[in-house]
Amino acid sequence: MNCKVNSLKNEVNSLKPLKTIAMKNRILWLIIFFSVFIQLQAKEYNILDFGANEGQLSTAAIQRAINECSGTGGGRVIVPAGTFITGTVYLKSNVNLYLENGSVLKGSTNLNDYSRLGRSPGIIYCEDAINVAISGTGTIDGSGDSFYDFSKNHIYEEFDKSRTRQKENYMPEGEFFTDGPVKRTRAPGMTIVFFHCTNVSVMGITIKDTPIWATRFGFCDGVLIDGITIKNNPLIPNSDGIHCTISRNIRISNCNISAGDDAIVLTGFPKDEETPGINTTEQLPHKYGNKTGYGENMTVTNCVLKSSSAGIRIGYGQNPIRRCTFSNIIIHDSNRGIGIFAHDGSNIEDLIFSDIIIETRLYNGQWWGNGEPIHLSSISRFEGHTSGQIKNVQFNNINAVGEHGVLIYGQKESPMENIRFNDVQLRIRKGKETLNYGGNFDLRPASPKAMQMFEHDISGIYAQYVNGLAIRDFELFWGPGLPPFFTHGIECLNVTDLIINSFIGGGNPNAPESQKLKLTNSKMIAE
Repeated sequence: MNCKVNSLKNEVNSLKPLKTIAMKNRILWLIIFFSVFIQLQAKEYNILDFGANEGQLSTAAIQRAINECSGTGGGRVIVPAGTFITGTVYLKSNVNLYLENGSVLKGSTNLNDYSRLGRSPGIIYCEDAINVAISGTGTIDGSGDSFYDFSKNHIYEEFDKSRTRQKENYMPEGEFFTDGPVKRTRAPGMTIVFFHCTNVSVMGITIKDTPIWATRFGFCDGVLIDGITIKNNPLIPNSDGIHCTISRNIRISNCNISAGDDAIVLTGFPKDEETPGINTTEQLPHKYGNKTGYGENMTVTNCVLKSSSAGIRIGYGQNPIRRCTFSNIIIHDSNRGIGIFAHDGSNIEDLIFSDIIIETRLYNGQWWGNGEPIHLSSISRFEGHTSGQIKNVQFNNINAVGEHGVLIYGQKESPMENIRFNDVQLRIRKGKETLNYGGNFDLRPASPKAMQMFEHDISGIYAQYVNGLAIRDFELFWGPGLPPFFTHGIECLNVTDLIINSFIGGGNPNAPESQKLKLTNSKMIAE
């Protein structure tokens, strides 16, 4: 028996070195694997090695570097210090386009250098890709000023002047409007475009002087935007900052944006923006991107925004929008502060805005907006169609100064639901354009044409067709010299379940008929 036991022990002991060797080999293999993986992820492709030349058109060289990087498993395409002229380049999966300090990708001023493949391609275009990034501390310069005539305004027939307070003196014919917008000649597409992509990041870079939208994230899932600067000419129309369309799981933080249109946007626009109804087939051919059909799960924090239109815009577009939060934001020198627009058939719901400072003014020229710090409207832009609703929206700890009041404009067929204002301060002041442009509601885009822009007195808060409106701890201050079309403190028309608790302020002292509260077919309830 002892002989058998000793024999078995000897066999086990003889196997120990083999097990030890196998374990060492496994650990060694894992080290090699992860070493190769890390090297692959860190592998760099400098555009100079692919034929890029400083100060010259380098589109083909940049594209070769991207193709090589993506084709060999991914890594970083390096744009070194210096200025490199480019048309459209196509970013691909697993590629991080890295702009080193002092580098500039400058858009060509020759329209022939831009591709026509894809949707509105500008400098960088990416579609149906995963794990794509643009990062670094360099600059993307869209050369936008080259595509505009700064001696002429961008003007088109959009609303009926006879419906405005100023009649034919509203944007009088022959006058040059110093706030713009200026006239576009021809221009390339959106400067940076991601369509149907998963795991997208844009970090650290500066984007400047884009001819139209600086960025578009369409049908994307998983978007991280951190620490970027956008510096667009405020006179250029449609030069949005960060524009997300039917995208989800979006995180935007620590950004400084000045835009000639809306600064940060979440819309429900599909490919065909001008046909009512949701198209559920657009995402089907694509492997990556947002499969839900919702614009949803957006968080925005620690940003400074300036816009010739709205600092933050939520809405327009046929697809629904939900679940967004905005906090620790400054909006300054803008035509609108926060705008929420249910102008299509889908609902917008579950939004929270907290700890925000807003400063607005009336812009001259054909910009949408009328100086409102906060604007909510439900009105269809398609004749014969009913708009969606705005539901479950909170504004908490808002400090606003503006040349218009807060506007909450629902309609009988699409009333808003559960709108709350908690701890809001509003100072309404007279501006240089108050008499020329003030005293109107601007609901563009809206149908019929008579509803686009029309004369209306301005209250501190005006609300109509809302089921459930709570206003708590609201302070209203009227500045000197305001004309009498600024009227009531709070005015409500057809508002149900109305709560007003701790309102400090009253009507405009320059308007003899003004009231602290004017309630028409509206009833307050006790808390």
